[in-house]
Amino acid sequence: MSRKPVPAQSGDRSRVEILFDKPQLLPRLFGQYDQNLVALENRLGVYITARGNRVGLEGSADHVATARAVLQDLYNRITRGEEVDTGLVDAAIAMAAEPTLAGIIKADPGGAGAPPIMIRTRKKTIVPRTPAQAHYMRELTTNDMIFALGPAGTGKTYVAVAQAVAQLINGSVQRLILSRPAVEAGERLGFLPGDMKEKVDPYLRPLYDALYDCLPAEQVERRIASGEIEVAPIAFMRGRTLADAFVILDEAQNTTQAQMKMFLTRFGQNSRMVICGDPKQVDIPGGVGASGLGDAVRRLEGIESISICRFGTQDVVRHPIVGRVVEAYEGTDGPA
Repeated sequence: MSRKPVPAQSGDRSRVEILFDKPQLLPRLFGQYDQNLVALENRLGVYITARGNRVGLEGSADHVATARAVLQDLYNRITRGEEVDTGLVDAAIAMAAEPTLAGIIKADPGGAGAPPIMIRTRKKTIVPRTPAQAHYMRELTTNDMIFALGPAGTGKTYVAVAQAVAQLINGSVQRLILSRPAVEAGERLGFLPGDMKEKVDPYLRPLYDALYDCLPAEQVERRIASGEIEVAPIAFMRGRTLADAFVILDEAQNTTQAQMKMFLTRFGQNSRMVICGDPKQVDIPGGVGASGLGDAVRRLEGIESISICRFGTQDVVRHPIVGRVVEAYEGTDGPA
């Protein structure tokens, strides 16, 4: 494999060679048509060559060091059975600035050889793809109430659902409760066909999708039938105390201040509560000023056992175009 050299951007030029002990894994490391190597070259301005089980890196010293660490991390992931794509290449580059490339360390952030933070579910193992996700995963294990704020595609809800499923599986909690405000988009709920469940389920579909990604379908359905997992609109939370539960509120920017107060005061013994939302995407009448999410963050930030995790456009882990779309809309007041 050989391509036209990419000029180094800054610093003294350096060349290193990596020797991989399992050449049969290299096609997966390189990607189809070497797309992963091309992505690495484009992001870091390095030149990569491959001969057999040897990979050469040339460019500025800093960028070569980063590219080497990224390739080694991706190779280690493949040996563990993980899949690698260009999105993960971007994530690994972003994580290269962390104390360890694989993520924030559980007990000792600077400790050598400590296991990276991760979430294991029945269907997959989730590892952080950005520094903000690594911080978020750590907060999910140490605080009782976590607010996750940021744009779409940053993994706020998905990571929270994965953590909730992991705790349900290991018995740390007895119930998993997922909730969302059913904000109407032009039509009234009463005019939709079906019973109440059929009317509100479309609003809750993203939560079901995350569940099915972490648990086999038959287990999701069995646990929903038994009451271990409950997916319901926020209005159904009134008058309850949610003990021994992992509780997630999604799209929290579309709650009113009264709804948010009601929801937060449902907190019970041995529970964890995660509130996810994008303060810039408020769909309720009155806009940002009427949102219960922003009001709650202003009131609760700095209180013990309550964590505020903030994500930016650099933390978007969906298709790269999603990040560019979010950036294009940043700072705008609304539709043109």
